Amino acid sequence: MGMYIGDIAEQVPFISPNEISRTVDEIFTNNTKLHGVVVVQDERPIWLITKTDFYQKIGNMYGYNLYMGRSIELVANKKPLIVGYFESITTVSKAAMQRKEEDRYDFVIVTREGKYVGIVSIEKLLMKLVEVQTELASYLNPLTRLPGNYSIEKGLNEIIKKEQFSVLYIDLDNFKAYNDTYGFKKGDELLLAIAKLLKKVCKQYQCFLGHIGGDDFIIMMEHYNFQSICKKIIEEFQHIIKEFYVEKHLVQQYVIAENRQGVKEKIMLVSLSIAIVTNKSRDFNDMDELTEYMAIVKSQCKKVKGSCYLEYKDIG
Repeated sequence: MGMYIGDIAEQVPFISPNEISRTVDEIFTNNTKLHGVVVVQDERPIWLITKTDFYQKIGNMYGYNLYMGRSIELVANKKPLIVGYFESITTVSKAAMQRKEEDRYDFVIVTREGKYVGIVSIEKLLMKLVEVQTELASYLNPLTRLPGNYSIEKGLNEIIKKEQFSVLYIDLDNFKAYNDTYGFKKGDELLLAIAKLLKKVCKQYQCFLGHIGGDDFIIMMEHYNFQSICKKIIEEFQHIIKEFYVEKHLVQQYVIAENRQGVKEKIMLVSLSIAIVTNKSRDFNDMDELTEYMAIVKSQCKKVKGSCYLEYKDIG
């Protein structure tokens, strides 16, 4: 699926700035489906002439005599929206809609290395934008709108090739008991709060953040500076988690809920387990091997009471 504006560009006739308006009239007359022409000089687009604007100008009482035998400069839009081939569909759509009202539905002119490639109509641009957004949405977790498993798998396969990397597997401990006690709506609100926290930290440290599903998240970074990130996450988590419990549960530090065997017992409040795997001391052949090691660290991390982070070397 084309993500670049150049992928959906199409050719329309282009003319020299030395032409007169009669030439434009002939082009539109001979091609009734054409809605505009581009003015090109030395292979570079400089102006745009739309059919609507052209005939509005020559259609008044004196327009025909005033324009038809004279330079097209008089009827051209000298500041059209011109974008590079590799601009994203989303970026161009935003720029197109921010134009002056009278220009908003004009073609977008596309260049490559400054040279004219073609145009994109607003209709085609908006249809493609919907398609792109639908496609992107399929890659996102429906609750948090974070990258989902497709993007995570792609990221893991790429990160293992890097000279340095750290992967953090973040899991909420006792989340089931929270859901059972407070309901799924509050559970979703808690997950959204965690996602917001992780987004803030990852933006600060320029990391990739994904949502595996449920209460599992993943962070990838091309360095070993994970300790400061983990400390920051846990510190911020300790503040926000208090907002999700009633005073009684905060004081006693547990809830009464069924465990996974269906037996009611005291279950500690939600905490964070962060399992860390790096390539400091070993390389990984593929994503499966990496995730296998993450599972081992996660299992050990969850044995620790309260929030913690644990690196593979600490248990290997």
